Amino acid sequence: MRKLKMILIGVMALSLLASLSMANGLNLNSLGSKALAMGGAFVGLADDYSTIFWNPAGMGFFNTMNFGLYGAGIMPSGKYSLTVPILGEVVNTSSPSKLYPGGLAAFYYPITENLVAGIGVFTPAGLGASWTGEDVRFLNYPYLTKSYEWSSKIGMITIAPGVAYRIGDMISVGATLNVNYAMFNISQWASYITSPIVFDLGQYSEESSGWGLGATFGVLVKPADLISFGLTVKTPTTIALKGTASISNLSLLGMPGESEVTRDLDWPLQISGGLALKPFPGLTFVADLQWTQWSKLGNADGDIENNYVDPIWHVFMSGPGKATIPLRWKDALQIRTGIEYMVTNTIAVRLGYMHDPAPSPLDTMNFLLPNYDFNTITGGVGIALGSLQFDLGLEYLMGGERNIGYVESLTTLPHAQPGTYNMNILAFGLGMNYKF
Repeated sequence: MRKLKMILIGVMALSLLASLSMANGLNLNSLGSKALAMGGAFVGLADDYSTIFWNPAGMGFFNTMNFGLYGAGIMPSGKYSLTVPILGEVVNTSSPSKLYPGGLAAFYYPITENLVAGIGVFTPAGLGASWTGEDVRFLNYPYLTKSYEWSSKIGMITIAPGVAYRIGDMISVGATLNVNYAMFNISQWASYITSPIVFDLGQYSEESSGWGLGATFGVLVKPADLISFGLTVKTPTTIALKGTASISNLSLLGMPGESEVTRDLDWPLQISGGLALKPFPGLTFVADLQWTQWSKLGNADGDIENNYVDPIWHVFMSGPGKATIPLRWKDALQIRTGIEYMVTNTIAVRLGYMHDPAPSPLDTMNFLLPNYDFNTITGGVGIALGSLQFDLGLEYLMGGERNIGYVESLTTLPHAQPGTYNMNILAFGLGMNYKF
């Protein structure tokens, strides 16, 4: 029985194949076409409309009103295979093609010569997955009596009003209040029970959302025209999610078919530092380090707890793997670097590289929150037309293979979903900035 259940868990991992672009866990770290094209190394430069996300202190050096708008498309391509002793290879498949959106909009207004206010709306995090129910039935799992929906969607939208103050000509400090709205939706097979008879519980579906408050603090120092450096701290945030969960066949057992569900999602502390060098006119080198305290995501054990309000559900869903989602992520350090060269006074060419380690251990690799070690190359161009600036950015994320042996999943990695995972992601972004 346990082997059959582990086979099904492995097939459930297929749903991660349509995952959104995740940098350093759940973060989408390429907001703004210029920043994207320069490898996401923008904390020490912070000189365009995306500064509200990267380093709010950059606002302090703006001397005119300006508005920026950025849209992104994210296209993942994944592969998954599973080999089981005796049976051999039972899964070898690729993900369907999908396009996921992201974006940022920001406006800045100089109040005085040294004081600048701004507001931004952006998508700092996201993850999603889906799989066709028919494609998980080929194993002839005896209790999977029909096709069910397998999907997940986790996303965040941030509204960030902020202010920056320039101290003299060299130093600016800034801060934003981050009003975060998050959503967590999931659909999957609800499994089965065997007492007194084998009973298919049917479809499990859940939709929840909630709000949380956080802040970003930044400093940007420009001691000379050829160098600048910055530091950004994003505070931890607790988002209280609340929604409804349902199990389609539970009412046939005389139990409530749905229950209110709550959970606290603890978004971690993030500290970023960056440097920008301009050794020659028209040439800029940038480099960033970003540390994220992913070990604080979840409860003290590193798990996300599901709290079912209905008392019957609370007891029924208290079994292993039902009341918690095991994560146990590790802190991660991301390395980003990039270059910009002004071909003419109005045309810029940009390149970049990013190394992004996976925070999740193999032991908790699962269909909800898959993670990979990504090596990313980026590039793009910018064109200035008077007060109007257009930027195009491209990035290609090459995910490192993650392999979990079937025997390991039964012994040393009990929370893992066995199989071999691969993921590459192509993303593009187009931005527009207008200075009044």
